[in-house]
Amino acid sequence: MKIYNFEADEFKQPANLDEQYMLEALKLAKRAEEEDEIPIGAIIVCQGKIIGKGYNLTEKLNDVTAHAEMQAFTSAANYLGGKYLKDCTLYVTVEPCVMCAGASYWTQISRIVYGAKDNKRGYSAIHDKIIHPKTSIVSGVLSAECAELMTSFFRKKR
Repeated sequence: MKIYNFEADEFKQPANLDEQYMLEALKLAKRAEEEDEIPIGAIIVCQGKIIGKGYNLTEKLNDVTAHAEMQAFTSAANYLGGKYLKDCTLYVTVEPCVMCAGASYWTQISRIVYGAKDNKRGYSAIHDKIIHPKTSIVSGVLSAECAELMTSFFRKKR
C-alpha cells in the first residue's frame, strides 16, 4: 500500500502511529526539498504530542551541523526546558548519520524510528554502539516513500 503519492503530492491514511508520525516527518522533508535542501525531515514526539520539528538547513544556514535531527533535538529540548529527551521518540525520514546518532546518545532519547536506510552515511554503517544502549530502534517505516524522495531529489540534481 502506498502512503504517499509524490505525483499527486498527497498523503493517504496511515496504518499505525509510527506511519502517522513518519508522514509528518515526510512533510518536513518535502519542505526541505522545496528549499533545495537534501530532503530529510524529523519530528520528536512526547506523550502523543509533537514537541520538536526540523528539516535540513545546511545550505540555507551554511552549517554542516544543521541536519533535520539536530533542529528537532534543539526544538524539543527548548520545549521541555531540559537537554534530555527521555520518554520521547525521534521520527526521521532517513537513518541518522554518525553526528546525529551521537547527539541522540547525549539526549538519551528513548526511541528512534527512521524510514530509509542510508548505506553510505548512516550510523549503522560505522557502528551500532553510537546509539544510547537504552534507545530502541525501529527502521523501515514508510521506507519506500522516504527513499523515493531522496532518489528523486538527487536524480534532479544530476
